[in-house]
Amino acid sequence: MKKIVAINLGSTSTKIAYYEDERCVFKDNIKHEASVIRAFDSIWDQLDYRTKQIEQYLEQKGIKIEELDAVATRGGHTQPITGGIYRVTEKMLEQSRSEKYGNHPTDLGLQIVTEFAKRGVQAFTVDPPSTDEFEPLARYSGIPGMERRSSFHVLNHRAVGRQYAKDQGKRYEDLNLIGVHMGGGISVAVHKKGKLVDANNALDGDGPFSANRCCTVPVGELVRLCYSGDYTYPEMKKLINGNSGLVGYLGENDAKTIEERAKAGDEMCQEVMQAMCYQVAKEIGADATVLKGEVDAILFTGGMSYSEWIVGMIADAVRFIAPIAVYPGEYEMQALGLNTLAALNGEIEIRELK
Repeated sequence: MKKIVAINLGSTSTKIAYYEDERCVFKDNIKHEASVIRAFDSIWDQLDYRTKQIEQYLEQKGIKIEELDAVATRGGHTQPITGGIYRVTEKMLEQSRSEKYGNHPTDLGLQIVTEFAKRGVQAFTVDPPSTDEFEPLARYSGIPGMERRSSFHVLNHRAVGRQYAKDQGKRYEDLNLIGVHMGGGISVAVHKKGKLVDANNALDGDGPFSANRCCTVPVGELVRLCYSGDYTYPEMKKLINGNSGLVGYLGENDAKTIEERAKAGDEMCQEVMQAMCYQVAKEIGADATVLKGEVDAILFTGGMSYSEWIVGMIADAVRFIAPIAVYPGEYEMQALGLNTLAALNGEIEIRELK
């Protein structure tokens, strides 16, 4: 029997799951208050806090790290690579720490599993966010030398796409889908016959604003703000990914709390959530053009997809494009656990960053 722990560090939560072979023995989600996260100057400063939270939780469950076969994490940001399961190596850690390719709490996941690996377990990541299957036209930004790049929730997008295909009795590779992941960040991606050929950069690039990120903003105003003298470079980075979006407008990153306030009559909460959904719907419409309107389904996933109110606002604007399917929460832990098991059993290739 193979024992595997999977971890997934989001901007506002830490997910943990424990597998014995294919059976998920337990899965949980440790939520972090916005005020706690904001107290850290950078993501790297959260390392001890996040590690201690994971270790304490596993200890409460009676799980000893040294008795595991493997630990797997949602990946960090590295050079563009193809999808699959990767062994966490020093080269991967170096690229992640450099912040050259992006910076997100998932990068801490690589650090944490590396520390756990020192106790004799193997450390892996699956379908990391730097997975790049973009088509050439998707890379153009309009500024020579500045390419749009693949940086989004690849792991969950792929897992949900495969689950939808399975539920329909079809092959994922035969379908055209638009996936909508709504968590701490929001990514809308084009699944074209099994490949993720376009998506918004949900980390700090473009697309809808989300719980704590601004993404697409008026470029001229952004440049003005950068040169205003009011922000240092680190402060500006923190503003666009950490202190904007729902948090920036409302001082709250929990969509459920905001929905409760909106339904209780808070007009600002109502309008901000409507604006976020408006932007998500526009992104879906744009992605439909990539598939020339030949869309088999629009798939909603992520924590916000539990809200019928949020999904309903978006669905009302886009259901003319294709049927809607909702997969609340995430399938990332399942993908991490089962892919790691397959790798340990020699059923799929274990790759390393070259």
